[in-house]
Amino acid sequence: MADKIEHRLIKTDLYDAVNGDWLKTATIPSDHSTTGGFTDLSDNIEKTLMADFKALLTGHLATENDEMNEFKQFYELVSDFDKRDKDGSAPLKPYLERIEALNNYQDLSDQLADWILTGLPTPFSLDIDSDMKNSTKYALFASGPRLFLPDKTYYEDDNQAAKQLMPVLEKMMTQLFELAGYDAATTKTIIQQATAFDKLIAPHVKSAEESADYSKMYNPRTLDQIADSTDQLDLKTAISALVHGTPEKIITTEPDFFDALGDLLTDDHFQMMKSWMLFKAVMGLSSYLSDEQRQASTIYSRAMSGRKEARSQEKSAYDLATGVFDQVVGDYYGRKYFGETAKQDVHDMVVKMVNVYKKRLANNTWLGKATREKAILKLDKLGIQVGFPDKIDPLYSKFKVTSASQGGSVLSNLMTFTRIRNEDDFARWNQPVDRSRWEMSASTVNAYFHPFYNIIVFPAAILQAPFYSLKQSSSENFGGIGAVIAHEISHAFDNNGSLFDENGSLNNWWTDADNQHFHELAENMVKEFDGLPYAGQTVNGKLTVSENIADAGGLSCALEAAKAEPDVDLNAFFLNWAKIWRQKATPEREQLLLSIDVHAPAKLRANVQVQNLDDFFSTFNVQPGDKMYKAPADRVKIW
Repeated sequence: MADKIEHRLIKTDLYDAVNGDWLKTATIPSDHSTTGGFTDLSDNIEKTLMADFKALLTGHLATENDEMNEFKQFYELVSDFDKRDKDGSAPLKPYLERIEALNNYQDLSDQLADWILTGLPTPFSLDIDSDMKNSTKYALFASGPRLFLPDKTYYEDDNQAAKQLMPVLEKMMTQLFELAGYDAATTKTIIQQATAFDKLIAPHVKSAEESADYSKMYNPRTLDQIADSTDQLDLKTAISALVHGTPEKIITTEPDFFDALGDLLTDDHFQMMKSWMLFKAVMGLSSYLSDEQRQASTIYSRAMSGRKEARSQEKSAYDLATGVFDQVVGDYYGRKYFGETAKQDVHDMVVKMVNVYKKRLANNTWLGKATREKAILKLDKLGIQVGFPDKIDPLYSKFKVTSASQGGSVLSNLMTFTRIRNEDDFARWNQPVDRSRWEMSASTVNAYFHPFYNIIVFPAAILQAPFYSLKQSSSENFGGIGAVIAHEISHAFDNNGSLFDENGSLNNWWTDADNQHFHELAENMVKEFDGLPYAGQTVNGKLTVSENIADAGGLSCALEAAKAEPDVDLNAFFLNWAKIWRQKATPEREQLLLSIDVHAPAKLRANVQVQNLDDFFSTFNVQPGDKMYKAPADRVKIW
């Protein structure tokens, strides 16, 4: 590939030089908002697994375990659209009736714990995760609810995107309420009240940019303090019932929301809150009903992302079944299409990248000795998960499908599984943290670092070309999966990950001087991306800084590893780096992501990061005057 691309094109725009011909001919499938890169890999896996599971449903593929057998039964149920159409809104009615039966806050308070376990909407959110100050134990987290629009910034008076989206949302909800059996007048009132309550919530929750700053997540409050947030609901009794204990502290990620909760939950607002709950329930659960309701429920998300049509019945059934049994499907995919040999091979590659990172830290010129030693200790303690888990999470053994002949529907089964999952989550409170637990299916094309656990995870699905292949050169693999691996390692030392120690606890392990210098370097990364034009808008440097730091660290680390190999080819390294970010997206999706995504746009990830590496300029003879040129003083180097 390197020989076929003229250097003059690379000097102008690396991303376009590598992907330009593809971009001219690539078409976005009508049920997608993107194509290329990660999306293509996901589509290929979907095609493979849909064929396998078709054989499973027809008896030509045997189930290998009890969990897979339950998955098969659920897949059969969600695929029976004749039955779903016949049932219509009947499966939804009991949940809507339960909300409608509320006459006051006391009615909700009396059943609040059960309400939360059932999965019904509440005007606040509770979750279990590792205690940020003591990573050995699970703690209770409290936050505000999700808004109707993508971000609180959409609720500002002059937001043009909101002016386009809100009428689409209201039109969709009118259709869904009427399909659920509500008359036009009642529907109009519910939507007006629900959107009014949502607008009251918006000022008190965090924006995507605010949420991206982990240093402001840890706001411990006592159970009494949380309970005192409102006198309308008995939060103390509900929380104690959920966790079967009395938490000394609750980590409040959005303290402003709980400061405002008393003003939100007033007698005057009760009917608005009730309508908001109905709105949330209909919006969230309609996709599990008839095909008409399923398709109608995608109107708003399609408007946001620019997808032209809903997924087909067959694909939507696949999405739903594999989404609910994600770890079961991941186990099947990982063992059949990845295997133990590849798992070990990639694990060795991760260890190699960790060792490269250690060497770079040991030779770092701006960190003091004490901070360097703590950083290396953090890498020594880093947990590595590759391919697929050793065993299926025991949670899935509790999922028992009630078939149609037994009176089960798609929604009734989903709500049963939701309750089992919620009970399992809350039962983890105050228990030892399980760092081996996977939060992503092995069939997912992605990877992640979890700062609370100090682990990096690489599902089997991402470990294929162009990221990784035995048919690719070592330099191509380092420009692909090597950079991704080092990216996840770098998250341990980005502006958020660097707040957590080797055990995953929020603990400042930096000297003051090193910390100040790091924040100055991080601010350089903010400035490098902030305001860059893209898709008719501009990049938010603060929102994307953690991912940009990880990209920069990952790419420079992978470059060093590639240079250590006997067959090093930096042309191939940089070109495959640009290739993995190949993507074509709808304008709607690009604009949405600029508002809410912590990642910079794919093209900018490809182009801007190479401009920070001296080897890029020497490899392609990029000189002053070339569009890809960046003066040495402006090149941002952190790790």
